[in-house]
Amino acid sequence: MANEEVAPAGVDMTVPSIARVYDFMLGGKDNFAVDRAVAEHALKITPDGPQAGQANRAFLRRAVRFLTEQGINQFLDLGSGLPTQGNVHQVALRHDPQARVVYVDNDPIVLAHGRALLADAGTATVVQADIRSPEAVLDHPETRRFLDFDRPVGLLLFAILHHLRDDEDPKAVAARLIDALPSGSYVAISHFRDPGDRHPDASRKAREVERIFNESLGTGRWRTDEEILSFVEGLEVLEPGLVPVAAWRPDPDEAAPEQSDTYHTFVGLVARKP
Repeated sequence: MANEEVAPAGVDMTVPSIARVYDFMLGGKDNFAVDRAVAEHALKITPDGPQAGQANRAFLRRAVRFLTEQGINQFLDLGSGLPTQGNVHQVALRHDPQARVVYVDNDPIVLAHGRALLADAGTATVVQADIRSPEAVLDHPETRRFLDFDRPVGLLLFAILHHLRDDEDPKAVAARLIDALPSGSYVAISHFRDPGDRHPDASRKAREVERIFNESLGTGRWRTDEEILSFVEGLEVLEPGLVPVAAWRPDPDEAAPEQSDTYHTFVGLVARKP
């Protein structure tokens, strides 16, 4: 980054952004000094944070590919973050030229970059809305224009529910979104996990990074397996269940990741609505 940082209109460079912190973790360039400070503080405790971010993106790509193989060709991606390689529409379109994607984020910089990326796409759009208001997402004109809720939808909740506090009732938010999906739809989730007594060192570090995120970003919740699975109550959780993101149906040529503390604290699942 240049010494003189310039932000799009409406973007406050003095306040860190979840999307830009993740962008830094993924090796992106769309972040500011305040975002890098948060990320670097967390990396002192979990230095393999960037690898976890990459593993999460790889899980997203595998999940989207799997869903297209099940006949899903429309996706609602909440908390989509800043564009990076292997975005949902790019993966989906490789498997189905008719695929449609609605990206949703509440960060204005995501909106600006997303619209630039998708200017000529025609098969994807980006909506500025907040997951805490599911109706605003579901009833948005762009959502309704791009997605047909009479046909199965792939709902993608990657690294977003852990940014809802308990008092914001993430279970109710997820339930409202899932209720809007027709039978045969799928839900894919990745989430920060506190593994508890099974991996005590990882659990201790998770709680410490949780403290940093909440002090810096005002958000970030490392939940137990039981809490994460509660988001998909009533759905069929597909094999291999709730597992570290790198362990969800890895490609045969993927190298086995080191089972570090961060490996155990970033997990994912895919579930089907019967």
